[in-house]
Amino acid sequence: MNKIRIGAIGAGGFGLFALQQFLQVEGAELVAMAGTHREAALAMARRFGVAETLDVESLLNLDQVDLVYIATPPFLHYGQVRAALEAGKHVICEKPLALNLAQADELLQLARSGDRLCIANLMQRYNPLFEAVRQLVDSKVIGECLHGWFDNAAGDEGLSAEHWFWDRSKSGGIFIEHGVHFFDLFEGWLGKGEVVYSQRTLRPGSGIEEQVQCVVRYENGALINFYHGFTQPARLERQEFRLLFEHGELTLEEWVPTRVRLRAVVDEEQSRRLMQIFPDARIDVLESYSGSKRLARGRHKDFDTYQKIDLHAGLEAEKMRRYCELLRALFADQIAWIADRSHQRLITEENGRNSLAMACAATQLAEPGG
Repeated sequence: MNKIRIGAIGAGGFGLFALQQFLQVEGAELVAMAGTHREAALAMARRFGVAETLDVESLLNLDQVDLVYIATPPFLHYGQVRAALEAGKHVICEKPLALNLAQADELLQLARSGDRLCIANLMQRYNPLFEAVRQLVDSKVIGECLHGWFDNAAGDEGLSAEHWFWDRSKSGGIFIEHGVHFFDLFEGWLGKGEVVYSQRTLRPGSGIEEQVQCVVRYENGALINFYHGFTQPARLERQEFRLLFEHGELTLEEWVPTRVRLRAVVDEEQSRRLMQIFPDARIDVLESYSGSKRLARGRHKDFDTYQKIDLHAGLEAEKMRRYCELLRALFADQIAWIADRSHQRLITEENGRNSLAMACAATQLAEPGG
């Protein structure tokens, strides 16, 4: 394929942001948009030089559309993805792919039968820090990963009381609408997991779900806690990942992480290996050990240490610039597969399905009697 011709459904702020990145990938071209006549949709059409916005059915009937990008609220995803696949189009859909697992499985079966692309936009694995953390976990350079948590204190200033986000029949709830990104990330680091505990908190006086948390046990036995709360003024938003290892602890900041901090005790070989995993890192040596002081003990095991370090990487990276890079990388990866089915993608249909399965399990377990 020399060109991949995009038809976009949905014209909100994020759709505009993502399309600007997709269209920077060589071969991408926007040929049609479906949206309402709200000012946001008209402004988006002007931004891309599209003469008019169509209804969804008219867009899907256009022969010149190869791929449909869907950026509508979650309750519309299943019907729109299904219609696009039935029209023979490839699909990239904002997360979640659907509101329940049965719908997602139906969509993926339809995509397979038609040899079509059908992914959720889970772009986090394209972050170079995703691969660095995966190498850290797999190499066991600072021991086994034992425990961790993702803490998301999110803002709700842009979410009025009437916004579809708070209506679980439209959003699926916080785990499904938002948490899928992070279930997918941790599965990439730790393998398959099982939700073993889950809770939610309703906002007093309104009954809307504003905070959720769950615990997932992974294949190696590690327990990871996920917390999402939409309660903060935007200027107080904070996201933090933390992973505890046998010989150290890793911290990532921001929901699209750019900075990493790692505190650990290591020997000479481990120091060298960490610099290979984090090549742009700055390492501060907090303590050096020699003689009998090199011997340390944890979990009833002896191990050798050379120094105690405080490693920092990604200090110059910018979150929004990184976010743009991830979207471009995801789109380039997917259209490479459309051109050549032997291409091995980083994100496939299974990522959208598996992360939704985790989110649905956490949502169900948080219900009274769940």
